[in-house]
Amino acid sequence: MQIRDLVVQCIIGTRPEERLAKQAVVINVTLECDLRPAGQSDKLDDTVNYSAICKQLITMAEQSSFQLIERLAQEVARVCLEDPQVSAVAVTVDKPHALTNARSAAVSIHRKRQA
Repeated sequence: MQIRDLVVQCIIGTRPEERLAKQAVVINVTLECDLRPAGQSDKLDDTVNYSAICKQLITMAEQSSFQLIERLAQEVARVCLEDPQVSAVAVTVDKPHALTNARSAAVSIHRKRQA
């Protein structure tokens, strides 16, 4: 299950000018979960509610004030893993225009539910 190209506005960066105004970041997540029950039942209760996770990600990111996209990616993973049906998550956070002559700077992480 994936949430692709979620654009959020947040304070992110280490330079003083980056701390003054929110800027866009792009979040992509792949949620690892068992989709068989929902595939058989056609019921939302049998799967991950990606709309609810999306809303939680927007709220968390827009209220955050991180310096590093690595930290934002870690917090995205934490939010996703709060859903008991998510066993693991892959997260990519892109910061457009962070580098001269490059579309974006990005980090990708993979986290599993702790036993």
